[in-house]
Amino acid sequence: MSQYAHLLATNYTALVAQYLAEDVPSFDYGGYVVGDGEQVAILYCKAEGVVAGVPFFDEVFKQLDCRVEWKVKEGDYLKPEGKLEIARVYGCARKILLGERTALNIISRCSGIALRARKVSDLQKEKGFGGVIAATRKTTPGFRLVEKYGVLVGGLDTHRMDLSSMVMLKDNHIWSSGSITKAVHNARSVCGFALKIEVECQSEAEADEAIAAGADIVMLDNFTGAGLQLAAQSIKERWAARGKTHFLIESSGGITYETCATYFCPYIDVLSMSTITQGVPHVDFSLKISPQQ
Repeated sequence: MSQYAHLLATNYTALVAQYLAEDVPSFDYGGYVVGDGEQVAILYCKAEGVVAGVPFFDEVFKQLDCRVEWKVKEGDYLKPEGKLEIARVYGCARKILLGERTALNIISRCSGIALRARKVSDLQKEKGFGGVIAATRKTTPGFRLVEKYGVLVGGLDTHRMDLSSMVMLKDNHIWSSGSITKAVHNARSVCGFALKIEVECQSEAEADEAIAAGADIVMLDNFTGAGLQLAAQSIKERWAARGKTHFLIESSGGITYETCATYFCPYIDVLSMSTITQGVPHVDFSLKISPQQ
């Protein structure tokens, strides 16, 4: 199991219990058919992927009194020809099948996200971009912890986990408050020193206002690659001349794996991409009970 499993406290066990309860809200008719005989099921990987979601997969079967033995490590890159055995699940037949689909759904999605993140991370290293590349809060309700976990295993930053993790003031916050300055001051009055404040900006003038008001991060939203680099350089140099350098510039909006390299430059501190968690193909896994010898 990867070191990232140590990040998980106790809430993930409750999530897994909810996933199981969602899949079997009343009777397990299939379980009645197969009974309680002890069986071994083999987990196969059948497509390119980065193994991720191991602690969630394990917890599904732990709650069903089964045991999992892995032949690979979390974070391993796999590209099997045909199908590759990567784990075995030991337990009674009905409980293995009770957890089968829930466990497969978790590892398939988590590993798909980890693969997308790994490919972006590899491109970042290849191009020598020294900033942070992060996911966004565009995740699946009820599945965010699994998806953010996959981002970490793939080698990228999770960004904020939820609305309580950092103050991000977007266009609707600004319009509702009346100005960037007022929104930043109002936010600081309640979030204190412990939380960073980020402001979404549509122009250099808005970025300047946000920095002057005390924002820690300015997000240049929906700028093109070339336009972004010019704007970021201009902002950094202008404020450096005034002796203020303790702020970050983030770029977001429409950035994909195919286009992200055009945004790499020394004046950008953070690139955030929703495509790390949205529209990501699942990795094909299957769990097959071994025939009786």
